Amino acid sequence: MNTTGDLPEGIHSATLEEILAAFGNWNRERGLLFQRLERIYRIAARTGHLARFIVFGSFVTSKSIPNDIDVFMVFDDTFDASACDAEVLLLLDHATADSHFGASAFWLRRPAAFGGEQATIEFWQTKRDGGRRGIIEILENSND
Repeated sequence: MNTTGDLPEGIHSATLEEILAAFGNWNRERGLLFQRLERIYRIAARTGHLARFIVFGSFVTSKSIPNDIDVFMVFDDTFDASACDAEVLLLLDHATADSHFGASAFWLRRPAAFGGEQATIEFWQTKRDGGRRGIIEILENSND
C-alpha cells in the first residue's frame, strides 16, 4: 500500500486465495465482502466466457470497512448474455448487482473495449478525484 492506502498504480495479478490473505481476513466485514467477491467471480467464470476479472475500489485499499465490492468483467467475443442463467443475468445488470450482490459490477465484450482492451482495463485505475491507484486482476486458480 502507498501512503494514501491504495495499491501502487498498476494492474496487479492475484488468485482468490491471495486476495483473501491480503484483503479478506482483517475483520468480519471484510470477510463477508470477500465471500461476495468470490461468489461473483465464480458466477462470472462459470459462463465459460470470462476473459478478465478486475477488482478495484475500497476493498483493495487499506480502508478498514470498505463500502462494497467493485468489479469490471471482460467477456470474450462469443459471450451471449441471452443464453445465461438467471443468476448471471442478475450480475450483468448494474443496479440489480448492487442490490442483490452488494457489488458495483461493470462488464463488456472484448470488441466493445474502446481504445483497446488494455486501455479499458487501465481506465479502472482512475479514482474519483482523478488520481491513480492500483487494481487487481484475478488469475484463475489452479483448482478452478
